[in-house]
Amino acid sequence: MPANRRFRNVTRIGPVQVATSYDQRGREKHTAACTAPRCGFSTDYDSRAAAELAANTHRCPVR
Repeated sequence: MPANRRFRNVTRIGPVQVATSYDQRGREKHTAACTAPRCGFSTDYDSRAAAELAANTHRCPVR
């Protein structure tokens, strides 16, 4: 079942968007997701700094 998330504090670092939301248990999570076609990079982190670091160092395998 897909999660119904409300993202806030959305920023863009290159092709990657970083956003903050709450998970199903009410904990704050930070998501980094690449918006490039056919990339598929998307991960959740516990801290905003980790999500932004992942966005800064992400390199798309698809060009």
